[in-house]
Amino acid sequence: MSKIYFDKLTGAGNDFIIIDEQKNPSLCLNNEIIKKLCDRKFGIGADGLIIISKDDHYNFRMQYFNSNGFKGSLCGNGSRCAIWYSKLSGLVKDPEVKFICENEFYRGEIIENEIIKFYLNDPFDIRLNFDIELENQILKASFINTGSPHLVINIHDVFKKRNDTIHYYKNLSELPVIKLGRELRYHKEFGSEGTNVNFFQSNNQEIEIRTYERGVEDETLACGTGAVAVALINYFQRDISPPIKIKTWGGDTLIVNFDVENKRLSNLSLVGPAKLVFTGIIEI
Repeated sequence: MSKIYFDKLTGAGNDFIIIDEQKNPSLCLNNEIIKKLCDRKFGIGADGLIIISKDDHYNFRMQYFNSNGFKGSLCGNGSRCAIWYSKLSGLVKDPEVKFICENEFYRGEIIENEIIKFYLNDPFDIRLNFDIELENQILKASFINTGSPHLVINIHDVFKKRNDTIHYYKNLSELPVIKLGRELRYHKEFGSEGTNVNFFQSNNQEIEIRTYERGVEDETLACGTGAVAVALINYFQRDISPPIKIKTWGGDTLIVNFDVENKRLSNLSLVGPAKLVFTGIIEI
């Protein structure tokens, strides 16, 4: 048996186990252990696990693992939680934070207590308004990679068939997100790695989303890169100006902002809450 000292943080309901290598100098984790730690019934419980370690050139180095135990792509809310942890743990003293994750440079900013801004790199692989075929229907969708791949679907483009009659969903609460998300996540359109799946509806004030996350293989209460993906697709398709408010399924609001000059995006950022839930020790 060995002990692991950990912290549990949440970013708008997206929750993470953070393990600091400085507190755990003999840390040795594998995929199975990470999966067990993230298990909500037999472990600590989380959507993902983050390892924080020292770096010679940046404030810290971050490794991110999904709750299935395997390394994930960029996690926006996880990055915001890591930034807030770096402040709480004394790794950083200044509001501005610089860190490295999977050999990519990122930066963030502590706006105020528990409100964190994270700057994303440029989005890519943008595809708008294409048809994606399911077993008994064709959906209109868009796709964008914001550091993680995201399928984005307006709820008005989702329907169900009943007795040869088409019924559209009136709101997100009616939507079978897990069923549809699982089917779309593994769709042949997105190759062996698959994609995250986001459904949204909008009003004049903000956009509401629900997200099925790959690696978690379930709906999560929030997804940072997913919120950015939905905001950008709405900007491209509906010309909605930043800052764009995204209401997560957990109830918190994330704010996506960016500058546009000569049709080019820059300073893409995600702002929202990050909170320490508890600290603890677990034996493995």
